[in-house]
Amino acid sequence: MSVFLPNDVSPYDDSLPDSGQRQQPRQAESPARAQTACLARRQLLGAAALLAAWPTGPAALAAAEAGRFSVRPQPPSQRLAAGEHVLSDRDGRRALLYLPPGYDPDRATPFQLMLHGARGDGDRTLAQQREAAAANGVALLCPSTRSGTWDAIRGSFAHDFEQLNTLLGLCFERCNIDTTRFAVAGFSDGASYGISLGLINGDLFSHVIAHSPGFIIADNWHGRPQVFISHGTADEVLPFERCGKVIHERLQSAGYAPRFDVFDGGHVASPELRSSALAWMKSTR
Repeated sequence: MSVFLPNDVSPYDDSLPDSGQRQQPRQAESPARAQTACLARRQLLGAAALLAAWPTGPAALAAAEAGRFSVRPQPPSQRLAAGEHVLSDRDGRRALLYLPPGYDPDRATPFQLMLHGARGDGDRTLAQQREAAAANGVALLCPSTRSGTWDAIRGSFAHDFEQLNTLLGLCFERCNIDTTRFAVAGFSDGASYGISLGLINGDLFSHVIAHSPGFIIADNWHGRPQVFISHGTADEVLPFERCGKVIHERLQSAGYAPRFDVFDGGHVASPELRSSALAWMKSTR
């Protein structure tokens, strides 16, 4: 695992609204190659401890595969109707599977694993994402973290990651998924976690969508998923120049061709951006 330490970035709180005024995306100019990804100050101590404790030899090679999902697509054994289905409930922190209107269990459906920001949960994520998913005919898995944010944001892939692996397996059993349009996505902390999981599991996910990401957790990447990034130039939580722009440049330098939607706005994922990202997922392979 590699942790990329950036210039200083102020701590952030994803409980801020992640949808706001209508945004007007524009394509970014081609930037110079980047050397680091962006990491908030609250991660620095944990990252330094992780680096100091990182082992060498065969054990390190095994540990380098952290974040690799073991579950794989399979023909569904259940037939669900369109609508909302509760997959887990841990003291009110629920994981929800949403099947859009017109869902047909006999037809493969585009699918998105959507990860919330810090202090968010699956219910709020579904409320924010439902309209875009319904309009684009995309099934959603909206999980909740055990606590405030995703495990590897402050440490390593652990309980949240294991829960996601289980939830994806439940979705494969219950939903006819189009594996050529199978995305992991997120906002803010969820975008940092999601883009990391998407690159680590690029042989599983066909698409990665990151709205206002802060950094990439690791570099044990597999496959070559399509990548969509959106970021506001006035973002005061995860600054554009040190986060979204740096991530875009790093992906370009690694041979990816990410779509980069830059808009004049702050730390938000507007309904228009969410819908645009899903439409992009459906139109690219």
